[in-house]
Amino acid sequence: MKGTTLTIVIDYDMGNIHSVSKALEATGHTVTVQKNPDLSSGATHLVLPGVGAFGEGMARLEQSGWVSAIREWVQSDRPFLGICLGMQLLFEESHEFGIHRGLGIFSGFVIPFDPARGKVPQIGWNEVQKCGDHPIWSGIPESPDLYFVHSYRVSTNDRSIILGETLYQDTYPSLVGRSRVTGMQFHPEKSQGIGLSFLKNFGAF
Repeated sequence: MKGTTLTIVIDYDMGNIHSVSKALEATGHTVTVQKNPDLSSGATHLVLPGVGAFGEGMARLEQSGWVSAIREWVQSDRPFLGICLGMQLLFEESHEFGIHRGLGIFSGFVIPFDPARGKVPQIGWNEVQKCGDHPIWSGIPESPDLYFVHSYRVSTNDRSIILGETLYQDTYPSLVGRSRVTGMQFHPEKSQGIGLSFLKNFGAF
């Protein structure tokens, strides 16, 4: 890794903050878990994990002041990673229990899997097929198996941001990114060595 990786994990009471933090630490990140949106500490990387409903997640980010802080961070092209719900929140809107606006970093929306077409949520290991060149893929096989737990998935017409795709009912984006902003639908912290490799690569941005 280049220099010291000082990473803030956003704590908005929406997910597995502890396991994400431990996985980041295992890959060389110095981690601070933070509820307030003060980014004056000299942090180099910002991580938004998350498990739960999209609308509630956005509401909590707005109430705590994180929405504007995240947008400013991303606009300054600083390393950012969204995991699971954190990836979905990067998009324009979600159709989960109504219509909810997202952060709008990427174009696209979040839609449900169809319980008539297979088990919902998708739980377990599934393949991510590489479909875009990006440093997040450095040293990683082109079709690794990674661990998923989700009932909703992203739909976007912007092929330029799709770095990896997964087939479950339909083919959907499971790894997205532009420059130093990335999102993973899978859980890298639950995906053993390959998952940790993705986190290590993120630390090297």
